[in-house]
Amino acid sequence: MIEPQTAGGTKTAAFEEIATLRERNALALKEAKESGLKVVGTYCLYSPTELIVAAGAIPVSLCGTSQTPIAAAEKVLPRSLCPLIKSSYGFAITDTCPFFHFSDMLVAETTCDGKKKMYELLGEMKPLHLMQLPQIQDEAALDYWMVELKRLIARLEGEFGVEITRERLASAIELVNEERRSLQALQDVSKLKPTPISGSDLLTVLHNRGFCVDKEQAIELLDRLTAELAERSGKGISPYDERTPRILLTGVPVGLGSDKVVRLIEESGGCVVCFESCGGYKKVDRVEATDDPLRAIAEKYLRIPCSCMSPNHRRLELLDRLADEFQVDGIIDLTWQGCHTYNIESYAVKRHLQQGSQLPFLQIETDYSESDTQQLKVRIEAFLEMIGRRRAKLGNAKAKV
Repeated sequence: MIEPQTAGGTKTAAFEEIATLRERNALALKEAKESGLKVVGTYCLYSPTELIVAAGAIPVSLCGTSQTPIAAAEKVLPRSLCPLIKSSYGFAITDTCPFFHFSDMLVAETTCDGKKKMYELLGEMKPLHLMQLPQIQDEAALDYWMVELKRLIARLEGEFGVEITRERLASAIELVNEERRSLQALQDVSKLKPTPISGSDLLTVLHNRGFCVDKEQAIELLDRLTAELAERSGKGISPYDERTPRILLTGVPVGLGSDKVVRLIEESGGCVVCFESCGGYKKVDRVEATDDPLRAIAEKYLRIPCSCMSPNHRRLELLDRLADEFQVDGIIDLTWQGCHTYNIESYAVKRHLQQGSQLPFLQIETDYSESDTQQLKVRIEAFLEMIGRRRAKLGNAKAKV
């Protein structure tokens, strides 16, 4: 097993600011509410942020990533349900998430059956708008999705007494695109070899910046962190060395509190250089500049390669591209227990890799608890050792040529 190098660390000044964003912005959100601003809570990448921003409201992420509220959720929801859904619902019914507490309205979408039924329960607690997401990516689906975006615009205008004009929409697109540009630039730093930031630290940033009330502040912070990391890389400072196995983590979304697999990979001597999931690289796709901004928004969101789409060829294409650009040594596919779409799709991902790049592949099915930590650690260590043997074999083959 290759041990990571820790000299220099990755805790920059900008990182320390981002690490406390969630706590600081809970207070900022309260102050924003008191000044008359509206707050819209979302649970998924399919919720069109541009429309919320164009309505003059603050979008906040409510996706649950903690084990803590799950026990309360299981008094209502099945124990066999996906932990992400149980955590999200648990935060709501225990009123322990300030971002849910301050939300004036929830925007939800029909990605999976579990979420869809959970939203019925949340709709009894807060005003909730449910978008009927088409689950195929063609022109007919796009036309249908356009109608859903128009329905959301009408709901936002009615709830908040505003008009979402073309000018407001254009301004929102520009701001959110800039946010995505900063997110991509930060993640692209991990293309450097060795990466100047650990996967755990990168996840901290990706998770916490979603709680920033001021998007321009978030952009400035991310850009500053990106510059600091690039500078450190130029000085040869990294928590790793060039021998450290580089892992692409795909599958379900992860966040602080549901990050045990990331932690185990890095404790076992690997480094997560790319998160393909909807909290990571799936988030950076931007709205294209066209004469029809609403249709451009619809196209951007319908392109998202989630496992709820059938078929989902775009995910395989994205994996191939990211594996090449980030020079990864292996791919780990993370699935939450009870998440049937990602669990079934893992077979297609494995087969695709076997027929193409032949990169080492490992699927992990787990939940938010720590009960299987030792078992997972053994599997991850064996996977990294296999990568080491593969590297040695490829190195010997090159030496003979």
